[in-house]
Amino acid sequence: MRRAEPGHSGFGPQVVALGGGHGLYASLSALRMVTDRLTAVVTVADDGGSSGRLRRELGVLPPGDLRMALAALCGDDEWGSTWSEVVQHRFRSEGELHGHAVGNLLIVALWELLGDPVTGLDWVGRLLGAHGRVLPMASVPLDIVAEVELDGVVSTIRGQVACALTPGRVQAISLVPEDPPARPEAVAAVLEADWVVFGPGSWFTSVLPHLKVPELARALHATKAKRLVTLNLAPQPGETDDFSPQQHLEVLGQHAPDLSIDVVLADTGIVDDPGALEKSAAALGARLVMADVAAGDGSPRHDPRRLASVLDEIFLQKR
Repeated sequence: MRRAEPGHSGFGPQVVALGGGHGLYASLSALRMVTDRLTAVVTVADDGGSSGRLRRELGVLPPGDLRMALAALCGDDEWGSTWSEVVQHRFRSEGELHGHAVGNLLIVALWELLGDPVTGLDWVGRLLGAHGRVLPMASVPLDIVAEVELDGVVSTIRGQVACALTPGRVQAISLVPEDPPARPEAVAAVLEADWVVFGPGSWFTSVLPHLKVPELARALHATKAKRLVTLNLAPQPGETDDFSPQQHLEVLGQHAPDLSIDVVLADTGIVDDPGALEKSAAALGARLVMADVAAGDGSPRHDPRRLASVLDEIFLQKR
């Protein structure tokens, strides 16, 4: 993996990572080892837990996924590891603070003081020594609306938590409002990127919503950046139960039929039918790269160093 050369302030390509939650955390944990020109563009549709409570009470963007992205970008030194633990820490009590993450409260406090979400996030990033920038994908909180099929009947479910927990199979998603304002900084980052990385993460509630913000979707189509999809290691309960790796790609194609992908990255252990996956990748214009990027303990999570090594080779066109 590359590091900054003497006399140069940075290293690696300009990368934008899209997603939210644990999937984006895994992606950023790897990408920050490969480049220091890194921007996370994060979903803002969470309506559960601490984020949902702050969103409802204060009318702010849900801060939780933004906080997790910032924590992923913290350095491995004492400063970075300590602040990562602090912002991820949740209060445990019998009172109203129970379940709130310290970082959520810090982010919202800076939003109130500074009056701008991006400025507030930049200040938190400076405090944490974050190796990259974190941006919301839209300027307003969003609701995810899912079409869910169960026993042959299609119903409409609203809200990220409800979409993730509903029985049945999610078929498609949309956003409320339908035409939310994209953050200009996120649009600019996509247009200026060398690589745009989709996933891993909850497919319908973290990855695909970016393609439903019209201005951001136009930038994702127009950018000269190469586009890479990192596939999940396991289906997401309640969202993609029984989905094969190729079904994830088919759903992506259905939500953005004109979007071309350059590379699909899949862990060797999840692919039962390489030929079928290669065919689905080719339908999006992509070549398939298979590698061992999962954690060695058998859990369905990416190993940051393995993933970083493979991403670095892809960016350098060595794989």
